[in-house]
Amino acid sequence: MTLKTSVLKSRGSLAPLSIALMGLLAVMYGPLLWHWVDGWLNKSISIQHEYFSHGLIGLPFAAYLAWSLRPQWRELPDQLHPSGIGLLAMASALYLSQLSDWMNISFPLMLAGLCMTLKGWPGLKLMGFPLALVALATPSQLPYLIEPYILPLQSFIASVAGFLLMQAGIDVTVDQIYLRVNDQMVEVAPHCAGLKMLFTSLYVALMLIYWNDVWRSRLRTILFLLATVGVSVSGNIIRNALLSYFHGVGNKAAFAWLHDSWGGDLYSALMLLSLIFILRLIQTYVPSQLSLEIKSETAV
Repeated sequence: MTLKTSVLKSRGSLAPLSIALMGLLAVMYGPLLWHWVDGWLNKSISIQHEYFSHGLIGLPFAAYLAWSLRPQWRELPDQLHPSGIGLLAMASALYLSQLSDWMNISFPLMLAGLCMTLKGWPGLKLMGFPLALVALATPSQLPYLIEPYILPLQSFIASVAGFLLMQAGIDVTVDQIYLRVNDQMVEVAPHCAGLKMLFTSLYVALMLIYWNDVWRSRLRTILFLLATVGVSVSGNIIRNALLSYFHGVGNKAAFAWLHDSWGGDLYSALMLLSLIFILRLIQTYVPSQLSLEIKSETAV
């Protein structure tokens, strides 16, 4: 009984090396993570970094997944892979540069390097999805690089939003990415075109796919991701139509509520909740894979 109890305690407790590494990571990256969270909550971070505010739910989820994988982690043999040392060296150099973007990127690199150093490729594979969630929530200049290429999406959203306003009997003029209602112009900027919401929707979709084991079915995964893009684009078309109408009729309170205040957060939350409903429909009515039956006719 004593031996069994000691084994259970050793399995449930953390090794001294793990405690030391967690403490070191907390000292190094605690202030940086707090800067991210504070910027996302109070919108005091740059607009490019605000695109990654889905990290508010993604980073805790990644930590939970990594913590739940501890039993499998312990079963892996300890092995040092040279690539792990290279990743640790690169992450350390980026961290010591004191440049904000490079320090941000050093965080997922440091975590990946630790996995490779402690458990090799099997450890990196085991922690692959939590690491992917961390990497996709790490603020970078990626939105700035993508924005010049989404002009067609901006024009599409402006055109469809203008069409919806016309159907409602509202006098509206559409000029490329501009909507004019009652001589009041609204620009469908990259941020307003739903690029941030598209990032968030796809991120949450990945979390749902993993949590519900939908990734085991390629058909369901592809359909759900396509539906996620459709919901994000459609939702932002309606949102831009409403913003153009509010701005055109001079309803500044409604415009500010939906554009700058908690109304926009509520609208985004409802869109994300709809993804859960869509996933349930796909799981209920879409088979995990398509099977084709070929019936051969026997000649008489």
